[in-house]
Amino acid sequence: MHELLATPFGERRLILRPGSAKAVQLPRARFEELRALAAGPGTMSPWLTDPVREQWNVDLAGRRVGDALLLREAGPYEFSRATWEINLGCDYDCPMCYLGKKRFEGLDMDGKRQLLAVMRDAGVIWLQITGGEPLIDPDFPEAYQLAHELGMQVEILSNGSRLHKDHVLNLLRTYPPTKLTLSVYGATAATYDAVTRNRGAFDRFAAGLQDAVVAGLNVDLSLIIIRGNAHEAEAMREWARRLGVRFREYANISPTIHGTAEPLPQQSPEYLTHRKPFTGCPAGVTFFHADPFGRASICKVGREPNVDLIAEGVEGLARLGPIAESLMLRTGGCRGCQLSGTCRVCRPMAKVFQKAKAPLENYCQHGMR
Repeated sequence: MHELLATPFGERRLILRPGSAKAVQLPRARFEELRALAAGPGTMSPWLTDPVREQWNVDLAGRRVGDALLLREAGPYEFSRATWEINLGCDYDCPMCYLGKKRFEGLDMDGKRQLLAVMRDAGVIWLQITGGEPLIDPDFPEAYQLAHELGMQVEILSNGSRLHKDHVLNLLRTYPPTKLTLSVYGATAATYDAVTRNRGAFDRFAAGLQDAVVAGLNVDLSLIIIRGNAHEAEAMREWARRLGVRFREYANISPTIHGTAEPLPQQSPEYLTHRKPFTGCPAGVTFFHADPFGRASICKVGREPNVDLIAEGVEGLARLGPIAESLMLRTGGCRGCQLSGTCRVCRPMAKVFQKAKAPLENYCQHGMR
C-alpha cells in the first residue's frame, strides 16, 4: 500500500497520507519533478522527505518514489469530493431516519468496482462512504480497500454497530480512514437501544467505539439529539470529552428522501438550531453524491435529475453543473418570497419539506413570525 498520495487539487499540488487529514503543498515544478521520479527508479529527495517527516513523523529517506507514493492525475472536471451510499440497508430502525424504507439493494461487486474507477477518473480525492449502514454491506471490505488503492482519502459515516468485530477493526487499522464519523444515539443502554430499536446495540457500539479510539483511528462523533434521548445530551457530550474525540450535535431532523414527514415529530424543540443563511454550496460543481445504483446527483437531497455513472461514465458528470443550477432556482413554493435572499435552506431541501407538508417553522423564516 502506498505511504503517500500526490495529487492536483485545483491550482494546488498536494501530498496526502492515507488516514490523515493533513497535507503538504508542493510547488508545481516540484510536482512535475516528482512525476518524473515516480516513472523511473528515482528515490525520495530531501525536499519531500523532510516535510513528510515533519508533518507525519514518517521517514521515507532512500525509498523508491514509485514504491512509496501513488501519483493521481486531475480529472476532466472540477470534482474532488463525493459521497457514496454503498447501500440503504441498516441494522437499526431509528424513527428519525431520513431514508424511510431501508431497502438493501444496489450494485454487485463488479458494479462497485466500475463505479469506483469512474470516481477515480473523475478526479475524486475525498470520498465519504455511507449508507444505510456501510459496515454491514458484504462488499464493504473489498470496496473500501479498493478505494484506498485507487488513491482516495476515505471517510466512513457509520452507526458503529460492527466496530467491535475483529475483522472490521483490523481492516480499518490496515487501511485507516481519513475520518471515522460515528452517530451516537444515547449515553445509556436503555436509551440507546430504545432509539435504535435494537436490543444490545449500546453495548456493541460502546465496545467498538472504545476499540477504535485505542487503535488510534480518527474518530469524530455525531450526537443525534431527539425527543427520545435529549435528557442524555450532556451525558453524550461528556462521553465524547472523556474519550478525547471531536463531536458535533445534530437536532434538526429532515423529512425522508421520499418527501414524507414521519421523522419530524422526533425533533426535540429545545435543541433545534437556526441555520445560517444559505449562500450557495459546491453541490454538482466540485462535489457529487452517488446512490447504491451508481446514479450521481448533486447531493443526497437533490436526487433528481441524476446521471447513471455505470452507463455514462465520467462524461455524464458534465451534466451535473446545469442540473445544480436548475435545482437551486427559487421556484415553485418559494417563488416571489421576500426573504429568499436570507433563506436558511437550499431549494432542494425546501422542496422536500414542502412535499412532506411540514410546518413552516421547521424550515422557513415565515414560520417564526
